[in-house]
Amino acid sequence: MASGCRYELKQNAYMKVVLHALKYNTTSVNGILVGREPSSSSSSMVEIVDAIPLSHSLIGLLPPLEIALMLVEEYFAGEGLSIIGYYHANERYNEFELPNIAKRIGEHISRYFPQAAVLLLDNKKLEAISEGKSREPVVQLYTKDSAKGWQKAGTDSNGLLVLKEPSANLVLWDHITSGKHHEIVDFDDHLDNISKDWLNPNLFI
Repeated sequence: MASGCRYELKQNAYMKVVLHALKYNTTSVNGILVGREPSSSSSSMVEIVDAIPLSHSLIGLLPPLEIALMLVEEYFAGEGLSIIGYYHANERYNEFELPNIAKRIGEHISRYFPQAAVLLLDNKKLEAISEGKSREPVVQLYTKDSAKGWQKAGTDSNGLLVLKEPSANLVLWDHITSGKHHEIVDFDDHLDNISKDWLNPNLFI
């Protein structure tokens, strides 16, 4: 499974994923994960540094996806970062399975980065954290097994996915209460109004 890699999710990337899902909480949303591959043959840590919100309405349409992937790759190449995964939130509250569209996009990314990560948001935990009732991480990691396909991994100190900053959910709660999720912009928003920056460089400034 993913060649034994572990995944470290940095605070800003985690918060962008959650805020995107909260802004469009009645639809599916998705986005791209950007980060660093293991720095050497002796390292197994994949760093998830940033999250780029893609869609809340055009999920699965190939032309916008291909354009977005190309733009993200070009933008982050100068920073030594690359596309290392994908995130997805299902539309319905009781949907807990990784949908086929997420598997297909994950498959596409894994052709270029075999250790690609796919993060699925847990809608029940998302609702709980939005109401201040939980401090649990709201994402679940999936990695690709060559024989079994996309498989769920752990999300704790003993699992394959860890939050870089343990206090991330406390900071996230502050942003939720201040309405920060209304400010996040995805690629769909950008296509509707090109003055909106879907890379969200100043979201947490």
